[in-house]
Amino acid sequence: MKIKPLGERVLLKRVEEDEQVRGGIIIPDSAKEKSQEAEVVALGTGKKDDNGKAIPFNVKKGDKVLLPQYGGTAVKIDGIEYILVEEDSILGIVG
Repeated sequence: MKIKPLGERVLLKRVEEDEQVRGGIIIPDSAKEKSQEAEVVALGTGKKDDNGKAIPFNVKKGDKVLLPQYGGTAVKIDGIEYILVEEDSILGIVG
């Protein structure tokens, strides 16, 4: 991995949805909404409490999570698009 998130940030990769066909019509990529599901690729260094003790992350590498529709910072590494978000903006863990 060429990027290591700092603080309470989490690096995510969107889970690609299968091609949607509705009523026999193929929806072009430009008209599709981006998936709100992503996989945790890397975790930051974490947050510390008032005593300097590390607060553990609620997610771990490999978890599938739900994201808000908007937010995060898109980062492209080796042609693959990732999203950098703070852990607090993750809506939940899938499955």
